[in-house]
Amino acid sequence: MNKSELISAIAAGAELSKADAKKACDAALTAIADALKAGDKVALLGFGNFAVTERPARTGINPATKEKIEIAAKKVVKFKACSEIADAINA
Repeated sequence: MNKSELISAIAAGAELSKADAKKACDAALTAIADALKAGDKVALLGFGNFAVTERPARTGINPATKEKIEIAAKKVVKFKACSEIADAINA
């Protein structure tokens, strides 16, 4: 599902126009992104949790030259689905 399909599904499910559904979707995604940028955890009951974690620096290998390179530490976003969704996917 891409963003336009998500907007169409929101519009149909909430009986909104596509323009209003797009505004709601954009506002929700912006709020989630802003919270993650601030280092907050986002917990959506019945859906899952988004959290920012630190990935440590590590040594990798350049596949073209086979020489070792240092990969810098960075922050990444992780998502953990709620148990109902995880169970439904694995059923």
